[in-house]
Amino acid sequence: MKLRQSGALLVALIGLLALSLMPACGEEKVLTLQYWQAATLPSSYLASGYKDTDAAALTLEPLANHDPDGNLTPRLAEDIPTVENGGVSADLTSITWRLREDLKWSDGSDLTANDVIFTWSYCTDEATGCVAEDAFLGVENIVAVDDRTVRIEFDGPTPYPYNAFVGQSSPVISEAQFRNCVGVAASGCDEQNRKPLGSGPFHIVEFIPEERAEYERNPHYWGDEPYFDRVVILGGGDAEAAARAALETGEIDYAWNLQIAPETLASLEALDVGTVVAAFAGDTERLVLNQTNVDPALGDNRSEYLDGSNPHPFLSFLPIRQAMSMAIDRQRISEELYGFSGKPVCDMIVAPARYAVAATSSCLTQDIAGARRLLDENGVVDSDGDGVREYNGVPLRITYQTTVNPVRQDTQAMIKAWWEEIGIETTLVQHDAAVFFGGDPSEEEASYRRFLADVQMYTTGTGIDPALSLESLGCEHIQARENNWADGNNSRGCNLEYDALLPSLGGLPIGAERDALVKQLNSAYVQSHFEIFLVGRGLVSAHANSLKGVRMNAWDSELWNIAEWRR
Repeated sequence: MKLRQSGALLVALIGLLALSLMPACGEEKVLTLQYWQAATLPSSYLASGYKDTDAAALTLEPLANHDPDGNLTPRLAEDIPTVENGGVSADLTSITWRLREDLKWSDGSDLTANDVIFTWSYCTDEATGCVAEDAFLGVENIVAVDDRTVRIEFDGPTPYPYNAFVGQSSPVISEAQFRNCVGVAASGCDEQNRKPLGSGPFHIVEFIPEERAEYERNPHYWGDEPYFDRVVILGGGDAEAAARAALETGEIDYAWNLQIAPETLASLEALDVGTVVAAFAGDTERLVLNQTNVDPALGDNRSEYLDGSNPHPFLSFLPIRQAMSMAIDRQRISEELYGFSGKPVCDMIVAPARYAVAATSSCLTQDIAGARRLLDENGVVDSDGDGVREYNGVPLRITYQTTVNPVRQDTQAMIKAWWEEIGIETTLVQHDAAVFFGGDPSEEEASYRRFLADVQMYTTGTGIDPALSLESLGCEHIQARENNWADGNNSRGCNLEYDALLPSLGGLPIGAERDALVKQLNSAYVQSHFEIFLVGRGLVSAHANSLKGVRMNAWDSELWNIAEWRR
């Protein structure tokens, strides 16, 4: 029976199923999780959702994981290779991983370096349709030094060599099981895709796509024996029903991805049956301020940088951008609209901790009076008394766009009111998310890439290593007609101080000098106010109070340490 009903019926069915899994003697220890968006496949390579990588995380393992703070922690590997320990070559062109001793697949066969090499070949075959192919960008070759050692060779110096086989999006799979599933054959290998051999704490005994997955303890697991004998992941229903099952009735142990009103979650947690857990990585909700002129009269030159000859008539003036930031109450947005899943931020890079720096922490305090004073001091005044300030004779009237989303629309309404308090008239526009992010040239008025508004709002992050994101904000990467508006600099802003720092980043290995430069780049970009950062966005789930060992993780799979969970 497919569990696709919500509300009371879903909770009742979950309860009956959980009871059915408990033998009369009561000795079997069963962990029940509810993923209201059910997994399609327990695969990190053929299915692209977090629900799928989580379903794979119980059995498939990478060489290393990221912990909740974004630090690397060994998994199949003995330790983390670095330049200092000789695992990363001095010229940054290779990384050598040493596997743990006596690794086994869940059928008892050996896991060796050849499985690592095979996984690379499997994913990088274009016909396989591997969704994680980006993890292997820049990998020129992988060599088995011996059965337990692999050397990954890059096509050039690679300061951050920890993408391939790091994190749950890039685990190792069995060559013996998948050797006939490479290329066009991949999608047709139903048995392999639904029940992959794994090296993790559990192995799959039943998988029904978009409905349920059942696991048993893996007798060949290399680590300490997990507490639970069996794990069941149930699919279907909705986020609120899952939250109630964990926080109100206590009929499940873990409820995933609780995208519901913060006040509802808070009231459920107050029942003291379960606990809401949140984790943050590097994603931030931000405003992007267009640095080019968006006047429709410009035709094809609308919102085009044109080597700096087409500036925005007033958003190109730094004091106006600064005042717009000062007027915003980030604390209120975070607390009232995001709750458990948000925290106010001022910076572009908010994590991992080694790169995070409070460059402009004063932004956390709203300052309407200060914003007005800054504008007055710079001649941005309301000369005709209509309530709208002017700069060089141009009224400060903006169009502010985002996607259709209740939280975003409420954020827009708050910011519009604050900006109008300081004399900036604001028109709000919302677009369907599929169109806004889709890039269809026929929908250019709604495209965030084409950016035909003055201000737009969305979420993105700088990733576990921020180098590529920082590079993409340089003057050479401004979105424009010649690159089909697909490059990384969405604001169309060019900060020469920032650009002067960028070349030094590419040749620096992981270490204190690189950390310091990343922080310097963050500060330079934040102080340009081409983007205004609002809220760090996190993941929210919940678990029974009786469940211990959960370490919520937004850098990797939420289930990354499920072997440590217990009652």
